[in-house]
Amino acid sequence: MARNANITRETKETKIEVFLDIDRKGEIKVSTPVPFFNHMLITLLTYMNSTATVSATDKLPYDDHHIIEDVAITLGLAIKEALGDKRGIKRFSHQIIPMDEALVLVSLDISNRGMAFVSLNLKRSEIGGLATENIPHFFQSFAYNSGVTLHISQLSGYNTHHIIEASFKALGLALYEATRIVDNEIRSTKGVI
Repeated sequence: MARNANITRETKETKIEVFLDIDRKGEIKVSTPVPFFNHMLITLLTYMNSTATVSATDKLPYDDHHIIEDVAITLGLAIKEALGDKRGIKRFSHQIIPMDEALVLVSLDISNRGMAFVSLNLKRSEIGGLATENIPHFFQSFAYNSGVTLHISQLSGYNTHHIIEASFKALGLALYEATRIVDNEIRSTKGVI
């Protein structure tokens, strides 16, 4: 079974198109109007060992909020669709990733109960066109729409770029591990995820 998804989400504010193949490491193409966000999406998708295309158009370009939120929603929906009934997936993962002085923990459960608990101390208000207040919102919107219970905690660090990048790397690695097929069972005492 191919584990991929092709999702388009269009609103009055944005148009987001995501193709994601979680089982094939290949080319990653990302195009949004927010340069630092492009860098973080490429980082996330690279560490997921995926093939992906993300295209985002901002119809009302007054700030980055709608692009960040709508990409998170669409990417979350793509992961959820690619996983299907989640049969055989490992389901859980955690990663602790350093980036220079920054150290970030990500722990997740592909539970179909999407929620995020994000504890990051981001001292800069903006990086490369991205308002850092939108970083926790990205993770929350992504978790809710993917059905992932997600915890992200900064363990140390002071450089905002390093903290954010370590978070995206850790999430990518954790998603890769949690989505691996380890058997043919549904990993739940309920028999369904």
